[in-house]
Amino acid sequence: KTNRLLLNLKDIMGNASSAHKTKPARPASVASEALSSTLALGAGCYWGTEKYVRKDFQKKFPNSIKTATVGFMSPLDGVRIQNPTYPQVCSGQSGHIEVLFVELNEPDKHFEELIRFFFQFHDPTTKDRQGNDRGFQYASWIFCDDEPQALIAERVRGELQTLLDANALNVYDRKTVSTKISPMKEFTPAQAEHQEYLAKHPNGYCNHRIRFKHWPVISKKEGPSN
Repeated sequence: KTNRLLLNLKDIMGNASSAHKTKPARPASVASEALSSTLALGAGCYWGTEKYVRKDFQKKFPNSIKTATVGFMSPLDGVRIQNPTYPQVCSGQSGHIEVLFVELNEPDKHFEELIRFFFQFHDPTTKDRQGNDRGFQYASWIFCDDEPQALIAERVRGELQTLLDANALNVYDRKTVSTKISPMKEFTPAQAEHQEYLAKHPNGYCNHRIRFKHWPVISKKEGPSN
C-alpha cells in the first residue's frame, strides 16, 4: 500500500510539475504512405496490454481494432524454441516476449495513435521489467511489419525521450526510454484461456495503468514583452 501511495503521489506531482511545460498534442496526422495493418506490442504482462488496447484504446478510437491476440514473439535471429508454451516463455529461456498481436482496421489513421497510447499505459523506462514482473519476456518492444511503421514508431519514441530529457513528463520510474523497435517475427498465439483474460476475470492480475491522458508537446516559451 505504501508503494502504491508513493506511485500515485509521484504521478500527481509529476503531472502538476509538468503542466506549465506541456500542452496536449494535436491528433496524429493520417499517414502519408500506406502502412501494414499488423503490428505486435510488448508492454509487460500481455493480459494488461490486451485490456488497454482492446477496451481503453477503442474508447478513444471506436472500431479501430480489427483483431487482437495475445501470444509470443522473439526478436532474436535464431529462435531458441519454436512454438513455445507459456511456461517456457516465463522461464526466460525461450527468448520470446509476451506480446499483443494487433490488426488495425485503418492503420493510416490509427497506427501512430496506438504507438502514443502504448507509451501511456506502461513504463518504457524499466528495461525487461513492468512493476514486479521481471525478465526478458516483459520487455517493452514494438514489432513493426514494414519500414513506414518503423519510422513512425521511432519518431514517437524520440518525442517521448525529448519530453523526458526536458523534465516535461515525470510519470515513469527512470529517464531513458528502453523500448526496442524491430521487424515483425513469427507469432505464436497463447492458449485460449489467456485470450481476453481480463474481460473474463475483471479482478485478475494487471499492473498497467494510464499514466497520462493526452500525448503532450513542450509549450514554446513566450518571449519578453516589449
